[in-house]
Amino acid sequence: MTKPQVIVITGPTAAGKSTLGALLAKSMNGEVVSADSMQIYRYMDIGTAKPALDERLGVPHHMIDIAPPWEDYSVARYVTEAALCVDGILRRGKLPIIVGGTGLYIESLISGRDFLARGGGELRSELEDDYETIGGEAMLARLRKFDPESAAKLHPNDKKRIVRAFEVFRATNTPISQHDIESKAIPPRYDAIKIALTFSDREELYARINRRIDLMLEKGLRDEVSRLLDMGVPPGCTAMQAIGYKEMVDVVLGNYSLDAASDRIKMETRRYAKRQLTWLRRDTSIRWVFMDDDCGEQMALREMSGILEDFYVTRSLV
Repeated sequence: MTKPQVIVITGPTAAGKSTLGALLAKSMNGEVVSADSMQIYRYMDIGTAKPALDERLGVPHHMIDIAPPWEDYSVARYVTEAALCVDGILRRGKLPIIVGGTGLYIESLISGRDFLARGGGELRSELEDDYETIGGEAMLARLRKFDPESAAKLHPNDKKRIVRAFEVFRATNTPISQHDIESKAIPPRYDAIKIALTFSDREELYARINRRIDLMLEKGLRDEVSRLLDMGVPPGCTAMQAIGYKEMVDVVLGNYSLDAASDRIKMETRRYAKRQLTWLRRDTSIRWVFMDDDCGEQMALREMSGILEDFYVTRSLV
């Protein structure tokens, strides 16, 4: 059975994904589906580098500004809601272009991963209390009795995943490792051509990251965070733990200087970009476009178009 075709534009932060995604969508009668775990939140524009309306070039963008910042948004919810957007675009006869750097969101959406329902707040709280009481080593010892595969992969300090493994087993009577095996056996939901943007010189990427952070501060990132706190957004919620926001919370509360926060944000963003590149390089199907000094937006667009032509020709011969 032929799978619906989608395009993915990904890469590390500050590589130019939003601009190239909008340009490509405009040239190919497409619509953009964001795959950014922070751009889903309303009122968080500067620190998430959310594309402004004029930067979207009149192209419809989905999965942006869909949740309040105090909400704990999950990858499972993203897959459900983003798939509805993609399927709607396909029904309209347009091309879905998934744009973003949150690898888990993209991988889960393309694969059509089936997420297990959670056991509920009370069960999770009970398991978290157990973890705090007996510690990670003892929890892993218990986990080995019914899910040795998961226990072998987890670190004792990984409270979130240890609790999740217990939660899944208690709610379904099936080890989470077995569920993962079954999920991977399911054919992918979409036939995707994946293009990643980056720079051949890592230092150029880091320089762009530093310039982006400086621009965010000039645009008023501190004021944006101050407004969020005034709205009652808890400093400890998921959205406020994002790079840039957690550091600015300390600045607003007087615990950190602006200069120190700026340096910290730049360092953490560079580390994040490095993790993104590590994640992407696992996928041998990705085609890379290098956004070096001699490769402007139009040249990059032509290179991407060539990749897509090759992709569709190849598919027609299969």
